[in-house]
Amino acid sequence: MDKVTLVIPTFNEQYYIKKVITSILSQDYDFNNIEVIFIDGNSKDSTVDIINGELKDRKIDYKIIINQDRITPKSVNMGIKAAKYDIIMRLDAHSEYPSTYISKCIYYLNKTGADNVGCLLFTKGEGIIGQAIASVVSTKFGVGNSSFRVGAKSGYVDTVPYGTFRKSLFEKIGYFNEELLRTEDNEFNYRIRKNGGKVYLFNDIQVIYHPRNSILKLVKMAYQNGEGVIYTNYFLPGSMGIRHLVPLIFVISILIGILGLLLNIQILKILFIIEIVLYFSLDLIFSLKTSLLCLILYPLYHILYGIGSIFGVFKIWKKNYTVLKKKN
Repeated sequence: MDKVTLVIPTFNEQYYIKKVITSILSQDYDFNNIEVIFIDGNSKDSTVDIINGELKDRKIDYKIIINQDRITPKSVNMGIKAAKYDIIMRLDAHSEYPSTYISKCIYYLNKTGADNVGCLLFTKGEGIIGQAIASVVSTKFGVGNSSFRVGAKSGYVDTVPYGTFRKSLFEKIGYFNEELLRTEDNEFNYRIRKNGGKVYLFNDIQVIYHPRNSILKLVKMAYQNGEGVIYTNYFLPGSMGIRHLVPLIFVISILIGILGLLLNIQILKILFIIEIVLYFSLDLIFSLKTSLLCLILYPLYHILYGIGSIFGVFKIWKKNYTVLKKKN
């Protein structure tokens, strides 16, 4: 049986970490072949206490490493470098994993010969706001054709959530880019493919992801994602697909349309009206399927994402790009 190291970045996850641990303890895989490494960003809540309380008396190998910088790709890299075993699984602290997750990932890693494998992601929110946010980040109108989010057939893709790799991959193409606060997975998977490797998505199972139940955190995430895709493409041109740039194009088109209205340019006015009518028609259709709150959340998400991309372009143009480290 293959031995595997689970790498899990954490920060203030007291409301979610127990579900992750329960998922790990419910795996149909021999605990003697599992190592779990938590890389904690110096949590200010009871995350570390919960981890120790749940695992200290269990027959499973685990340890906690502290990352004062709280930058996710750095945490992942720290876990990979500290791992004892050849197979690495990067897990997320906001998710629940089916009991066959480890065995399935290892099975497809061995069967396909792919450099990275992963499964579908189902976003599950709690409460009215949480459920609406889940809809926004898991529909084609919300996130485009992101295969692992909107459902897809098994096969080779551009990226998968989290990922299962072999250590030799990092020796070949390097580790996750620590200059990126967002989209580091996309950049890393692009490097895999650029170096002749393959990324495989299997749809036998799905991971349940729990988004934060806050509109403010949704728009903050949208802004950071929008900024992040520009930085990622800057570091590695071509690594981001056209769908990642659609919100940027959308926001620019809105600004041009508003300018057309102010200057009374007929063609721009007509195009602007057509665009707005089409957009809000789709907004209404998708919102009626899930939650009317999405009528507001979809445009908020798309516009803040686009604004983030505009500021990303501006900062790179001004050569003012720096990693925005959190110090609070």
